[in-house]
Amino acid sequence: MTYDKDWALRWLNDFGERVQENKQLLSNLDQAIGDGDHGINMARGLSELKKAFADKEPTDLKDVFKTAGMTMVSKVGGASGPLYGTAFLNMSKAVESETIDSVGLTKVIEAGLEGIEKRGKSHAGEKTMIDVWEPVVHALHQEDLTDDVVDAALQKTKDLKATKGRASYLGERSIGHLDPGAYSSALLFHAMLQTEVN
Repeated sequence: MTYDKDWALRWLNDFGERVQENKQLLSNLDQAIGDGDHGINMARGLSELKKAFADKEPTDLKDVFKTAGMTMVSKVGGASGPLYGTAFLNMSKAVESETIDSVGLTKVIEAGLEGIEKRGKSHAGEKTMIDVWEPVVHALHQEDLTDDVVDAALQKTKDLKATKGRASYLGERSIGHLDPGAYSSALLFHAMLQTEVN
């Protein structure tokens, strides 16, 4: 499989559409354990990203992720902007050629995860977006990433107690709720899995 610039553009535009469709749900999830604005913030950032891609088409695969990173950092409010932004900027740095294969893709997504961990000073098990990213990276290494893997990782966040971010103030009461950042990350990886490779 070869992943190139056009594939990445289709993937991130599809991610944007999925977030728009689930904007209210993401904000509802965030209302239960956070500020209540995750859906609005993400939808705004991703529609700005769509505009950025249309205004000036990225030159290559690396540039797609760099544009995504810069746009998310500057246009998405709350914690999500810096976290997603750092993920995409790290992903951009991990792209070493015009196209990447499945090994390269694993490396790129892993770089994104490392960026989130570093920026959020967090790790798996704390009820954050990392709880979706980490199983995805693990499955990519095993070459068995599927939509079911993504869904299972997301559902697991329901049983976790939040110890990071705004949700951590709720302590035990955060248990039983899906994490909004994990939900938007699940949308990202569903989009990735369903974007056809050229």
